[in-house]
Amino acid sequence: MKIDLTNLFNGNEEQIEIDHTVDMSDLIYSTYTPIKDGVSVKGRLFTKAEVVFLDVVISFAFNGFCDRCAEELTKNFSFVVKKIVVEQLQNEKDDDEYIVVKNRVLDLDELVNEEVSLNLPSKILCSEDCKGLCPQCGTNLNVSECNCKKDVDPRLSALLQLLDE
Repeated sequence: MKIDLTNLFNGNEEQIEIDHTVDMSDLIYSTYTPIKDGVSVKGRLFTKAEVVFLDVVISFAFNGFCDRCAEELTKNFSFVVKKIVVEQLQNEKDDDEYIVVKNRVLDLDELVNEEVSLNLPSKILCSEDCKGLCPQCGTNLNVSECNCKKDVDPRLSALLQLLDE
């Protein structure tokens, strides 16, 4: 969705409401596509003291797998994006609080794609205290305990003999 910001920059309009769903079914996370139902974007673009601001809430359901126990999961993510929209930056340094638009047109889909990619965690867990899988037998340690014998550091194996006696 492309939004023409000419009226906001010229002062002819005070705000533009945003209620849009972005299709991100082609986003690849790890080895799968986790966003099936689209990304909801709600908020507004508005002018205050001749400055154009973007204030939106981005939310979506992430359908994937826990990185520790490999169980299927669905997590809801939601975050706020607040930026200042400008036609150009005076400094060449790229600042995260600004969005530079060309020809006074904001490509909302491109912005949402970038924000979602940046805000996804590097590891997705089913819960903060996920125990994962047993490295020897593969049992999900959240569901049951395994009877695997724990590996002993070979440097400490002599001490293990003391326990046997």
